[in-house]
Amino acid sequence: MALHVRGVLLPDDETGDLWLDGDRVSREPIPGATTISDGGFILPGLVDAHCHLGIAPGGRPIESLDQAKQLALIDRGAGVLAIRDAGSPYPYPELDEDPDIPRLARAGRHVAPPRRYLPEIGVEVPAELVAQEVTRQAAAGTGWVKLVGDWIDRDRGDLAPAWDDATLVAAVEAAHAAGARITAHCFEEQSVATLVRAGIDCVEHGTGLSPEIVAEMGRRGTALVPTMINIETFGTIAQRAEAKFPRYAKHMLALRDGFPAVVAAAHEAGVPIYVGSDAGGGIAHGLAAEEMLLLHAAGLSADEVLAAGSWRARAWLGFPGLTEGGWADLVVYPRDPRQDLTVLREPSLIVLRGRIVSPRPQQ
Repeated sequence: MALHVRGVLLPDDETGDLWLDGDRVSREPIPGATTISDGGFILPGLVDAHCHLGIAPGGRPIESLDQAKQLALIDRGAGVLAIRDAGSPYPYPELDEDPDIPRLARAGRHVAPPRRYLPEIGVEVPAELVAQEVTRQAAAGTGWVKLVGDWIDRDRGDLAPAWDDATLVAAVEAAHAAGARITAHCFEEQSVATLVRAGIDCVEHGTGLSPEIVAEMGRRGTALVPTMINIETFGTIAQRAEAKFPRYAKHMLALRDGFPAVVAAAHEAGVPIYVGSDAGGGIAHGLAAEEMLLLHAAGLSADEVLAAGSWRARAWLGFPGLTEGGWADLVVYPRDPRQDLTVLREPSLIVLRGRIVSPRPQQ
């Protein structure tokens, strides 16, 4: 059954009509289509570009496909209709085409240093095996590889790169040779500088970015997914670490406090910025709207925030928007999100793959 929606189409900023013929969008009328929404503001489905469906609340790997699906449904209920899973300890390729859950772009498992990362989450490999493991994880994902660029070094008592510079560079080269894009968890300063100069495709978090490296990202078009919700947890992390690792705790607080300025500088430098909540483990699912509000507070305009969490992020991941022949993923809001981004918490209609998923249609 064909569906019809009418409202203000974003980013076009014009009142118009869309017809949904299965999972395809048409700007041409389809006779007999059922009107499901008339009025409001229509966005291509939101994107959470840093999410972990394979990590259960509390930080352990999930135990079943159904568990991954239930986490994805939480995000879907918040209007997120496309997810980039930035590393999963549990493989779930069976869900790639599941009609009930958001579109997926997946990395394989995190490639991590031995005995320095979250237990059971990453594949822990020494320097000499990193490039090989990156190649293997490129095959396990759907176009992305996730590297752990740095983590706490307990002997040093502070953040430190996961491996030497040559190994980080080789990891980027291996991912590209395998036809995948590569991103990396980066908190501290040295690892992110090395990886950006090596040509990494995206930086996750990026708290240690210097003005020089921000400028380099702008020149290269290297993406940044700031996960500002995650960075707000640094105070709790520092408090827990203070007694045993005071240097690390102080470093984490400094990174947290300086981060809004880093994001603002990246935006000013033309760095492509995308919305990512880091849901999974310590961050709840369904918080893409909250991340968007934090990006707005850091200096992105409402229009830029919407692009970062909707049409521009979809294009970055290779997911079509609401163009002729595009995919039928949309969210309708009762008020103009350009005037009040808090309305992102209140979707009035969610359509995924041409099917109404919220509110449920009358039976």
